[in-house]
Amino acid sequence: MKAPDPELLNVDYGVGGVTTHVRSRKLGDDLHSETMVLNLGPAHPATHGTVRIVAELSGEKILDADVEVGYLHRGFEKMCETVDYNQVMPYADRLNYVSPIINNVGWCLTVEKLLGVEVPKRCQYIRVIMSEISRITDHLTCLGASAMELGAFTVMLYMIEARELLWELVEDVTGARLTISYGRVGGLKYDLPNGFAAKLDAALKQTRKILVDCDRLLTRNRIFIERMCDVATITAEQAADFSLTGPIARASGLNYDVRKAFPYSSYDEFDFEVPLGSKGDNYDRFLVRFYEIEQSMRICEQAISRLPDGPIAVDDPHIVLVPKDQVYGSIDGMINHFEMVMYGVKPPKGEAYIPVEGGTGELGFYTISDGSGYPYKVHVRAPSFIHMGVMRQMLLGAAVADVVPTFGMINMIGGECDR
Repeated sequence: MKAPDPELLNVDYGVGGVTTHVRSRKLGDDLHSETMVLNLGPAHPATHGTVRIVAELSGEKILDADVEVGYLHRGFEKMCETVDYNQVMPYADRLNYVSPIINNVGWCLTVEKLLGVEVPKRCQYIRVIMSEISRITDHLTCLGASAMELGAFTVMLYMIEARELLWELVEDVTGARLTISYGRVGGLKYDLPNGFAAKLDAALKQTRKILVDCDRLLTRNRIFIERMCDVATITAEQAADFSLTGPIARASGLNYDVRKAFPYSSYDEFDFEVPLGSKGDNYDRFLVRFYEIEQSMRICEQAISRLPDGPIAVDDPHIVLVPKDQVYGSIDGMINHFEMVMYGVKPPKGEAYIPVEGGTGELGFYTISDGSGYPYKVHVRAPSFIHMGVMRQMLLGAAVADVVPTFGMINMIGGECDR
């Protein structure tokens, strides 16, 4: 029999970055003497988005893996460069579409830095309240889905019930549930409606009751602990090397939270703790998010109890649309309205970067202004895109059954991987 051509031994036959050979890799003389390449995805149900994992297996053990995220081609950054600054808001919604208000706030803060303006205190507090409600819904979605993937379907239903309570609050304020486009450069679209404080108090009380039930059902469940503990461990040093942020980094003991390190929107005026893990495994990542929900509720309660009076936007017709009564009742108001609609906000030439604490980690917008009404350059530091870089490290040595729960604890949102 003729020996195979050595040049053919490293040919990729279309199964991803894990190179397949004419003959499989030999592992030794034991029973499992050859590896198998298994393709996972890019179908959605298990991977929480269009992501493909090509795993090389010895039995059920993962020897190598290649993670491909390049299936969502919307061109977020380039689309932002074709519209005015306020028209970016619907695009920002669709980055992390589970907590879109935080995306809106991050974008608004970046443009406001270019403009050199600071929004009124009431606007800052409302941004904090709505951002923390979004963070809770983000964590509930992540934890509920991950519980379901390990068989705890009841916990998922409970957490989705809690999320529904909070999404009703979001709908009351913004008029929408998911892609809300609530932010405005220099302010907000709407003030809080009448009776919002009472509704928020009732929703948070019911959410706490639901979380107590989830805690009793799941966090000390023997099966759940065995599936999550000591799986996909990442040390604090590795977390720093991979530029991890948010709950996934704090689960490894890396004490970094943008709200504490670089306070924005008056976050320095609120008392809250930053939960930290010690082992950096899937169980720690679950618990960090679980405990962060309580801290976010604390922030909401402090902000609503101390909510100042006043406007929700800066008083500048070149930044914020003037009220409609001025548009209809004065020539200056009509001119300002038409100029804003036609040309948009025009920050001076310059560049700015603002990070905010997103639901999955540090979300940052870098923007360059050329003095026109359109951004000259937009770049987003999307945490999900950064975090997918550690997926291979987490999977090495794990079992096939660990792929889905590990992916769930990364909490990858496809919109943030868009390039």
